[in-house]
Amino acid sequence: MDESRPRLELNIEYPYQLSRWLIFVKWLLAIPHYFALAFLAIAALGVSIIAFFAILITGRYPEGLWRFNHGYLNWMNNVNAYSALMRDEYPPFSFETPGYPATLSLDYPARLSRLLIFVKWILVIPHMIALWILGIGAGIVWFVAFFAILFTGKYPPGMFRFYEGYLRWTERVNAYLLLMTDDYPPFTIYSDVEPSAQITPDYKGNF
Repeated sequence: MDESRPRLELNIEYPYQLSRWLIFVKWLLAIPHYFALAFLAIAALGVSIIAFFAILITGRYPEGLWRFNHGYLNWMNNVNAYSALMRDEYPPFSFETPGYPATLSLDYPARLSRLLIFVKWILVIPHMIALWILGIGAGIVWFVAFFAILFTGKYPPGMFRFYEGYLRWTERVNAYLLLMTDDYPPFTIYSDVEPSAQITPDYKGNF
């Protein structure tokens, strides 16, 4: 992959134990984040419009603006992991969260295509259809995981991996739509990182 096409990586650490009572209130506790993310989404759109013209003229995404949208995606990833019952740690109100057990990484691109900025929204339509279908599966997984955590205190590992992959796919499409990379998102829930590098032996051993 060349320097203009860095691929987003998203990984969430598998928890050995989860709280049985937090599953009832996580949606409520996450409401302040939803409000913050709603405003950040508007800002991210404005940043992308400015970036559109910057890329058109210079072939580069202004790094400060790029870092803003990267932070927005990182914040959203943390809240998604919490809302999906995958972690008990409350997400920080911050763009940079090195201590949070959900990571989103994407390298700043050296150059970006002036042509692709006109068609990226069209090119992701197949992904939108695929993610809509996967979203139904993710909703079922959330429902089953709720009761699994309620009775066992654990998130079924296979379901955890599926939901993580669904979030990974979604964020790759988001990064592409925000013009942050020219790498076309792959049609897969899987990571490019070797499993041993992204999950604990206990997590991996349950698949």
